[in-house]
Amino acid sequence: MLAILYVSHGSRVAEGVRQANHFLKQCMDQINVPIQQICYLELVRPDIQEGISRCIKHGADCVIVQPILLLSAGHDKRDIPDEIEKARAVYPNVRFIYGRPFGVDDSIIDILVERIHEKHSGSVQNDSILIVGRGSSDLETPRAFSRICAMLAKRGISPVSVCYMAAAKPLLKEGLELAVEQGPGKVYIVPYLLFSGILMRTIRKSIETSVNRFSFVLCKPLGYHPSLIHLLRKRIRESIDYDRLSAQS
Repeated sequence: MLAILYVSHGSRVAEGVRQANHFLKQCMDQINVPIQQICYLELVRPDIQEGISRCIKHGADCVIVQPILLLSAGHDKRDIPDEIEKARAVYPNVRFIYGRPFGVDDSIIDILVERIHEKHSGSVQNDSILIVGRGSSDLETPRAFSRICAMLAKRGISPVSVCYMAAAKPLLKEGLELAVEQGPGKVYIVPYLLFSGILMRTIRKSIETSVNRFSFVLCKPLGYHPSLIHLLRKRIRESIDYDRLSAQS
């Protein structure tokens, strides 16, 4: 029997966990798979091993492990695969399929454009966009944001720059300063985040304490947008199709 285990990030902010669970339950209602469970990478229970155990107790012999992550970095490449390998050792008769994160996709770009237009209804010719990512030491992260900037430029939105909350440069404070130097217009800041938790508070504080604070307009984060439900369903269909092809070969 097939199961899907959704691996959410986890947060110290209860509202962030609530938002994630609400989003995932909406998605679960639209996916015809008999066993579906939610677990967390950190800070919240159940963890991944507990989530896998629950799937198997409900009768699963094949588990799609689906990360609820925007981009591929350390959690996607190391942490979750390590947990899957641990589970394979405990449950040798269970198949595990590892799904893809949301990744760089046109639907994500649609959400970014929507977030910008919520605050800016006219042309952005004299203004600029600053995307704020979580940050990672993984080299795929800046490459992903380069693709995002290029896709936004094709939609007529430029200039677009990127900064990070941690682990990559430029960091937030420097990113704000560099964005102001690009021109006399406003800087529209788009947090590349799924929920408005601690990182959003940090962004707000950095804006409020900046000498250029009146130049900044803070947009909403990506959030658990309805378009992400469709993208998540797409990722799950990819995993199911992969399983079917593997069974036939």
